[in-house]
Amino acid sequence: MSRNHLPPLDRGTPQRLHTELLSRRGILRAAGGLGLAGALGAASLPSADAAGKGNGVRNKALATAPTVWNHPGGIHHPGDINRAKLRVASRIEPWYSGWQRLTANAHSASTWTANPQETVYRGGSYQNYSILYNDIAAAYQNTLRWLISGDTAHADCAAAICNAWSSTLTTITGSTDAILAAGIYGWQFANVGELLRDYSAFDLEAFQQMMLDVFYPINHGFLRDHNFTCITHYWANWDLCNIASILAIAILCEDAGKFDEAVAYFQSGAGNGSIAHAVPYLYTDDDGYALGQWQESGRDQGHTLMGMGQMGAICEMAYNQGVDLYGYDNNRFFKAAQYVAKYNIGLDVPYTTYSWGSGTNCTYNEQTAISSSGRGGIRPVWAMLHYHYNRIKGLDDKYIAAMSSDLVGIEGGGGDYGTTSGGYDQLGFGQLMYAK
Repeated sequence: MSRNHLPPLDRGTPQRLHTELLSRRGILRAAGGLGLAGALGAASLPSADAAGKGNGVRNKALATAPTVWNHPGGIHHPGDINRAKLRVASRIEPWYSGWQRLTANAHSASTWTANPQETVYRGGSYQNYSILYNDIAAAYQNTLRWLISGDTAHADCAAAICNAWSSTLTTITGSTDAILAAGIYGWQFANVGELLRDYSAFDLEAFQQMMLDVFYPINHGFLRDHNFTCITHYWANWDLCNIASILAIAILCEDAGKFDEAVAYFQSGAGNGSIAHAVPYLYTDDDGYALGQWQESGRDQGHTLMGMGQMGAICEMAYNQGVDLYGYDNNRFFKAAQYVAKYNIGLDVPYTTYSWGSGTNCTYNEQTAISSSGRGGIRPVWAMLHYHYNRIKGLDDKYIAAMSSDLVGIEGGGGDYGTTSGGYDQLGFGQLMYAK
């Protein structure tokens, strides 16, 4: 059974039905995944050692939520904002070129009008989720224009978009792809709210309630039961976007329990989005650079590149609250980003056969070679990784740096990378907001 073709929900059925208590059947199916690993041996589902757990990951103390919350403290913090504000005013590069990309994007116009929906559908015969991701891009971009320029017309526009949705949206549904909508647009929307939280025209309480009532139950339910399929059934990005959404909502709502839920899953969760499963194999190349094979590398490069953005957002949010997931398990994510960047700038990387169980019965699958499909794709996710690992941690990020500067260049955002959902899976504008 394809991961993208599970039975759809009825159009009128809220996706949060998946948050019912884990059934005995779900427990048995989760256990079935473990049973398959034992039956097939070391060459099948990545073992604990192959996934890095034998190297001490399980023994690391789990980070805990902050006792004092930093605001704004999602994907941006006050230092990012002030730096961009000063550099743009002085027309210093690369901030100024990033600013020009922002102001040229139609979504950043203060005249953008929200189109809120009571129900958002993704997957199935009827879909309207593009309305949501376009409005989120507009809210985010207008928020950045306000924060950097001080023009309150943009803040008013962003607040109006958020208020319109928080007073209207009640349900996210469709096929199982609705889970992706709740995850991707959940973390993005929550980050807009985090940046606007002190703006007088923004209804923070109503927005928080929307995130808690509509987005979080889907995020939480999916990570807990994975639609009662084999635990390895879903690709890493499914877990990652839902981890990111829970983390963003936790910060927005100052909810320590949800913060710990997201961080604990990143560090030791059962699904493919936890760090050891997302990066199952480690290598050192001929030039001495550490690399980490990404879980979706044998699938295609489009989703692999997407994973860099989803995990990057998680790491950035946690870091801004004092938890270093960027460096967790000896910089394991850094090694994965180096691997993905190296391959996508046209260089060879090693690959170990990746095997997993799918569907409800953990049907055996394997990928014996890295996929070249979508190789060299452009997604605005690399500047954030480069400036953190190179400028903050001082690491030699040869491949990430080349991917960012030579292939992607100055990053735009939603609306600059096509009209389909892939162009809106990330918020973008990396040089503008992360350059150091």
